[in-house]
Amino acid sequence: MSASTATGVGASDRAGASRRSGTFYRGDPGMWSWVLHRITGVLTFFFLFVHVLDTALVRVSPNAYDEVIATYKTPFVNLLEVALVGAVLYHALNGIRVILVDFWSQGARYQRGMLWSLIGVWILVMIPGTYFMLERTVSELFSGGGN
Repeated sequence: MSASTATGVGASDRAGASRRSGTFYRGDPGMWSWVLHRITGVLTFFFLFVHVLDTALVRVSPNAYDEVIATYKTPFVNLLEVALVGAVLYHALNGIRVILVDFWSQGARYQRGMLWSLIGVWILVMIPGTYFMLERTVSELFSGGGN
């Protein structure tokens, strides 16, 4: 048996054991990045779908549209907006990383460093972004109604 065959058999044995235990996920940061990329993509798609529907509602019934938009001005929806921004930002940054891994000859070598860099950029953007997005909601909740 050649070295490459032995390596292939070892990988196959690990995959078989993984299938028997019920998961392929081993906790590697690259794997979680892959999973989070898919989740944030689906969440962004769902938001866009709902956004198209609620915007189309204005042509059907402007009053119903106004009622739906009024429900969006709640603290819970404000939290969802922060989550949406976080999801879109992560998805975009990770998409750039995936493009670099795929099309840059050194991408695979630096993919782990790029992952940690994108997490750092995500945190640096989300901290002030979250503050400014929640500032009005928090002040209204704790100061008794705002302006």
